[in-house]
Amino acid sequence: MLLTVTAKILGAITSLYMFLCAFRVLMTWTPGLNAGKVGTFLAAAVDPYLALFSRIKLFRTKRFDFSPIAALAVLSVANNLFQTLALSGRITVGFFLSLIIGALWSAVSFVLSFAIACALVRIVVYLARWNSLSPIWVVLDAILNPILYHINKVIYRNKAVDYLQGLITGFLVLVLFRAGGGALLRLLGSLLLSLPF
Repeated sequence: MLLTVTAKILGAITSLYMFLCAFRVLMTWTPGLNAGKVGTFLAAAVDPYLALFSRIKLFRTKRFDFSPIAALAVLSVANNLFQTLALSGRITVGFFLSLIIGALWSAVSFVLSFAIACALVRIVVYLARWNSLSPIWVVLDAILNPILYHINKVIYRNKAVDYLQGLITGFLVLVLFRAGGGALLRLLGSLLLSLPF
C-alpha cells in the first residue's frame, strides 16, 4: 500500500516536472517569455536538470541541440515506471527493458519525423520553384544534407544523382525506416512484456 501511494506521488511529480521542462524549452525559443518571476523560478527549477543533458556532445550538432529530447525521454521512462508500479505493485525486467527501448525509440522517431517533415517541405519548395536561397531553406538544407548524403551514398553507391531525386529517395527511406522501426519496436516490446520475470 505504501509503495503504491509513493509511486503515485512520484508519478505525479515526474509528470509535472516533464511539463515544466517542456514549457521551459518552449520559453527558450521565444526570449520574450523569459521575463518575470515565473520565468526566473522555472529556469532555476529545470535548467540544472536540462544542463546535465546539454553537456553530452552526442545530443548536439552544430546547429541543433537535441538534449531536451533526451532529458524528456528519461523523465518519461521514470514516469511510466512509477505509474506501472502504482497500478500493478511490481515491475518486471521485461517491462523495464521494454520501457527503456520504447523511450529510446521515441527520441529516435521524433528526430526521424522531424527529418521527414523537413524533406517533405523541401520537396514541395523545390517542385513549386520557390526561392531556394531563402535563409529558411538554407537551414533546412543544413539539417537534411548530412542525412541525405549518407542515405544516397548507400543506395546509389556514390553515383551522382540530382537534388530532387536525392530528396525523394531520402524522404522515402526515412518514412520506411520510421514505419518499419516502429513496427519492430512494438513487436519487441510485446515480447519483452510477456516475459515472466
